[in-house]
Amino acid sequence: MEILRVSAQSKPKSVAGALAAVLRERNEAEVQAVGAGAVNQAVKAIAIARGFVAPNGIDLVCIPAFAKIEIDGEERTAIKFIVGSR
Repeated sequence: MEILRVSAQSKPKSVAGALAAVLRERNEAEVQAVGAGAVNQAVKAIAIARGFVAPNGIDLVCIPAFAKIEIDGEERTAIKFIVGSR
Protein backbone atom coordinates (compact mmCIF):
# COMPACT_ATOMS: atom_id res chain seq x y z
CA MET A 1 0.00 0.00 0.00
CA GLU A 2 1.28 3.45 -0.91
CA ILE A 3 2.01 5.71 2.10
CA LEU A 4 1.64 9.48 1.73
CA ARG A 5 3.12 11.54 4.56
CA VAL A 6 1.56 14.92 5.29
CA SER A 7 3.06 17.78 7.28
CA ALA A 8 1.47 20.96 8.62
CA GLN A 9 3.05 22.84 5.70
CA SER A 10 1.67 20.48 3.03
CA LYS A 11 -0.68 22.04 0.52
CA PRO A 12 -3.98 20.09 0.66
CA LYS A 13 -4.65 20.42 -3.07
CA SER A 14 -1.23 18.96 -3.93
CA VAL A 15 -1.69 16.07 -1.50
CA ALA A 16 -5.19 15.50 -2.91
CA GLY A 17 -3.80 15.26 -6.44
CA ALA A 18 -1.20 12.71 -5.35
CA LEU A 19 -3.81 10.77 -3.38
CA ALA A 20 -6.22 10.73 -6.34
CA ALA A 21 -3.46 9.42 -8.63
CA VAL A 22 -2.59 6.61 -6.21
CA LEU A 23 -6.26 5.70 -5.74
CA ARG A 24 -6.85 5.49 -9.49
CA GLU A 25 -3.82 3.24 -9.87
CA ARG A 26 -3.96 1.02 -6.75
CA ASN A 27 -7.46 1.59 -5.33
CA GLU A 28 -6.10 2.08 -1.77
CA ALA A 29 -3.64 4.39 0.01
CA GLU A 30 -2.50 5.32 3.50
CA VAL A 31 -2.10 8.94 4.60
CA GLN A 32 0.06 9.55 7.70
CA ALA A 33 0.17 12.72 9.78
CA VAL A 34 1.92 13.67 13.03
CA GLY A 35 0.51 16.64 14.93
CA ALA A 36 -2.68 18.65 14.82
CA GLY A 37 -1.65 20.84 11.88
CA ALA A 38 -0.66 17.85 9.77
CA VAL A 39 -3.90 16.01 10.59
CA ASN A 40 -5.86 19.11 9.58
CA GLN A 41 -4.09 19.27 6.20
CA ALA A 42 -4.57 15.52 5.67
CA VAL A 43 -8.32 15.68 6.32
CA LYS A 44 -8.69 18.61 3.93
CA ALA A 45 -6.69 16.74 1.28
CA ILE A 46 -8.89 13.63 1.61
CA ALA A 47 -12.03 15.76 1.19
CA ILE A 48 -10.57 17.44 -1.91
CA ALA A 49 -9.44 14.08 -3.35
CA ARG A 50 -12.99 12.76 -2.96
CA GLY A 51 -14.11 15.47 -5.37
CA PHE A 52 -11.28 14.63 -7.78
CA VAL A 53 -12.15 10.92 -8.07
CA ALA A 54 -15.97 11.17 -7.90
CA PRO A 55 -16.35 11.78 -11.67
CA ASN A 56 -14.57 8.43 -12.22
CA GLY A 57 -17.26 6.66 -10.17
CA ILE A 58 -15.01 6.20 -7.13
CA ASP A 59 -16.70 6.81 -3.77
CA LEU A 60 -14.00 7.29 -1.12
CA VAL A 61 -14.12 5.96 2.41
CA CYS A 62 -11.59 6.75 5.12
CA ILE A 63 -10.66 4.67 8.16
CA PRO A 64 -8.66 6.56 10.83
CA ALA A 65 -6.24 4.73 13.15
CA PHE A 66 -3.13 5.27 15.25
CA ALA A 67 0.31 4.23 14.05
CA LYS A 68 3.73 4.12 15.71
CA ILE A 69 6.39 5.59 13.44
CA GLU A 70 10.05 6.49 13.88
CA ILE A 71 11.28 10.02 13.15
CA ASP A 72 14.98 10.81 13.68
CA GLY A 73 15.40 7.70 15.82
CA GLU A 74 12.48 8.68 18.06
CA GLU A 75 9.19 6.78 18.22
CA ARG A 76 6.15 9.00 17.58
CA THR A 77 2.42 8.42 17.40
CA ALA A 78 0.85 9.30 14.07
CA ILE A 79 -2.69 9.33 12.82
CA LYS A 80 -3.08 7.21 9.73
CA PHE A 81 -6.00 7.32 7.35
CA ILE A 82 -6.58 4.26 5.22
CA VAL A 83 -8.34 5.60 2.13
CA GLY A 84 -10.07 3.37 -0.36
CA SER A 85 -13.13 3.08 -2.54
CA ARG A 86 -16.49 1.79 -1.38
